[in-house]
Amino acid sequence: MPLTATGQRIILSDVHLSYGSQPVLRGLTLHVEPGEIYALLGGNGAGKSTTMSTLLGFTRPDSGTVLVAGHDPAAEPDRAREQIAYVPENVALYEHLNARENAAYLLALAGLQPGMQDIEGAFEATGLQREAWDKRLSGFSKGMRQKVAIAIALLREVPVLLLDEPSSGLDPRATADFNRLVHDVARRGAAVLMVTHDLLSAADIADRIGFLDAGRIVDEACAQPPERFDVRALHRKFTREVAVA
Repeated sequence: MPLTATGQRIILSDVHLSYGSQPVLRGLTLHVEPGEIYALLGGNGAGKSTTMSTLLGFTRPDSGTVLVAGHDPAAEPDRAREQIAYVPENVALYEHLNARENAAYLLALAGLQPGMQDIEGAFEATGLQREAWDKRLSGFSKGMRQKVAIAIALLREVPVLLLDEPSSGLDPRATADFNRLVHDVARRGAAVLMVTHDLLSAADIADRIGFLDAGRIVDEACAQPPERFDVRALHRKFTREVAVA
């Protein structure tokens, strides 16, 4: 069932956050619309992980506004997380369970009880090979784990998808497969925010790319059809902006 595509799903407005005396987010402002894929690009220490942690309600900003599908993650963490499917860099699933069992169990924890046909349909949509459905996750590659996680996200039909370094450790074909899956989720109306340091992957998948440095957006690029992004120009822009920020 397509999600309702109304209103900004992810809002960070003038967000400041410090760990002790060390400022990490310094006026971070961005928003993501339904059906949009936003890539937050930055190097180590730019504030990507803190941004993700703030959206998940694990850290509370010192000031500013943070909303996930209309909920403040710091004030209403459970309500906010109900709206989110989160795919971390290393997907955490139950190693001793097979793919079907993982999906059924994790969906049950979310209060959902889809039929096995629904689970199998989600696996087919993500391209998880049928012979893998009854195999334990201990033998799965990172790409296969991501397909299970995306299948669960499809079945939950949540309005927000958060991706943390999704292309890290994937070969080019697996990255292309994963990007296709994310586009499918966005077409269903979800707002997608991915944090990454991978410029090529961001250019391939995103509608907008925000360049994060020292806890703030120093520049932003929008996809322009038909070429979408000029990767060389983006690389020059990103390295220049970060150097002068």
